[in-house]
Amino acid sequence: MTRKLFGTDGVRGTANTAPMTAEVALRLGLAAGKYFQRKSALPRVVIGKDTRLSGYMLENALTAGLTSMGMNVLLLGPVPTPAVGFLTRSMRADLGVMISASHNPHQDNGIKFFGPDGFKLSDAAEAEIEALLHADIPLADPADIGRAKRIEDGRGRYQEYAKTTFPQGLRLDGLKVVIDCANGAAYRAAPEVLWELGADVIPVGTSPNGKNINLHCGSTHPEAAAEAVVAHGADVGIALDGDADRVMILDQHGRVADGDQIMALLAARWAEDGRLKGGALVATVMSNLGLERFLQGRGLRLERTPVGDRYVVERMREGGFNLGGEQSGHIVMTDHTTTGDGLVAGLQFLAEMARSGKPASELTHSFDTVPQMLKNVRYAAGREPLKAQAVQSAIADAETRLQGHGRLLIRKSGTEPLIRVMAEAEDPALLSDVVDSIVRAVEDAA
Repeated sequence: MTRKLFGTDGVRGTANTAPMTAEVALRLGLAAGKYFQRKSALPRVVIGKDTRLSGYMLENALTAGLTSMGMNVLLLGPVPTPAVGFLTRSMRADLGVMISASHNPHQDNGIKFFGPDGFKLSDAAEAEIEALLHADIPLADPADIGRAKRIEDGRGRYQEYAKTTFPQGLRLDGLKVVIDCANGAAYRAAPEVLWELGADVIPVGTSPNGKNINLHCGSTHPEAAAEAVVAHGADVGIALDGDADRVMILDQHGRVADGDQIMALLAARWAEDGRLKGGALVATVMSNLGLERFLQGRGLRLERTPVGDRYVVERMREGGFNLGGEQSGHIVMTDHTTTGDGLVAGLQFLAEMARSGKPASELTHSFDTVPQMLKNVRYAAGREPLKAQAVQSAIADAETRLQGHGRLLIRKSGTEPLIRVMAEAEDPALLSDVVDSIVRAVEDAA
């Protein structure tokens, strides 16, 4: 059974344009309700969202579809994506739903599903729900229509849990921390948790208006956090994305460390403490070759997966590993969370600062990266540029030139109409040449 509607992270698109319309959200609610109806006599679902204007529309449409199938809906309001994973399990729900397009601009939105264990649904489960989307689904009897209830303390429950992941006996007293919440889902949760743990908090991106999520701020635009770090003389900066499932760390000079550097620090530390299960870190094919060499130098392995934190988590669960993530800043720690959690990952970094007394600049540079170049090429609807002969020839030529000197990765984005062209090579001139040759071929076919 194949999936066409679902991408690597749920269903995503431009709001009020298929598939992100109220009508499709309603049908998704019906289909998900039907799917989980078979698994529970009294099905319950929790729904969270970020701060996008279109979240109101999609929340109401999903609620209508789910309640019409007899599911009771618990509305969390704006909360981080990892809070939905946590609360789905904590509140004994059968289904969790997050309405968010993560790091995308405000005009986009998306719908992600979590199972009763708090983990994102498998590809197979999403395919079954998609198959039900256009089926004739019988509705609940009038007496069995579900109820909807707003949960006022959902965010608070998540905040209390997030604090439990910070080591007992440590505090953040004396640390000046910039926290950039991208005008998104963690705009209240993250600053409050840091303040309660003792930090001197400088908030950025905490005034959402429905249209400014990820706008010139957050993990995809860390310049705002970097400017605040330097201006306030902060010790460290933490930049989250719109739904707070990814993070970038900035040192005291405003320099940015990506997910690879954060994972390297945590993997080495956990290995020293005997906490790193399986002697391995799970990351995607996008992670830098320098990370792999760093781990090998410590007798550790890098297990690579396709792009998408869901695939990282699946491999972690299959192999019994407890640390994984993506270069983009999704950091998954299954001892604590069921999905990427930017706040909890940031707390682990701050804990190492507090424990070691080392400055952020020392902790954010575990290894030297192999030069890497990533370029995105947008393509028109209905086009398949990777199938073009000229593109395939350009890729084959690049692979030949890189053999023994680097690596190449070409893939379609799972969330946007983009072809991502990534290469690594020690020789910057070779790197630039092979990437640009493929980009030109893709642009001609796009």
